[in-house]
Amino acid sequence: MEKIRSFIAIELPGELRQSLARLQDRLKSGGSVPVRWVDSGNIHLTLKFLGDIDTEIIGRMTSALENAANGIHPFDIRVSGPGVFPNMKRVQVIWVGLAGELEKLAQLQKNIEANLAPLGFPSEARPFSPHLTIARVRDYVRPDERQKLGQLVATTPFESKYVFNVNAVQLMKSQLTREGPIYSRISTIALK
Repeated sequence: MEKIRSFIAIELPGELRQSLARLQDRLKSGGSVPVRWVDSGNIHLTLKFLGDIDTEIIGRMTSALENAANGIHPFDIRVSGPGVFPNMKRVQVIWVGLAGELEKLAQLQKNIEANLAPLGFPSEARPFSPHLTIARVRDYVRPDERQKLGQLVATTPFESKYVFNVNAVQLMKSQLTREGPIYSRISTIALK
């Protein structure tokens, strides 16, 4: 049985990815803290990470995602400013927040969780927190460097008026390589 590493996501328009790349460049130029920057072409909105799945269930997963998307009409999401997890003093992840029709996004994500549970994918214990990850701080970074990075994120300007329409979700494959992950689309489920 062949297994593939996979996740469910909303892909972003190219123009938004370019805007996020410019933000990454501004953050890179403002400090030297060791972080792993997400390739701007790979930035996406994760709805559910699945891990390794058997390829033979892809058809059933696609059907489950179609059921999850049923009744959810296309909606708009607005990009807001940058932020960090868990907080500005102990930065581990740098992200860009989202606003707009988040109640529709939350309903879609909840439907995905409910429709995939019968296929053996338990619901997330943590509440859904929609964001776009742009960097992860390396494990060995000192506390003072993490705090400095938090200050940089808090003071870096970012044009946050970008709005994009969510009209589909994707089942994605993630292939890990030394150069970074390679993502490819397995199936696309349209919102109607």
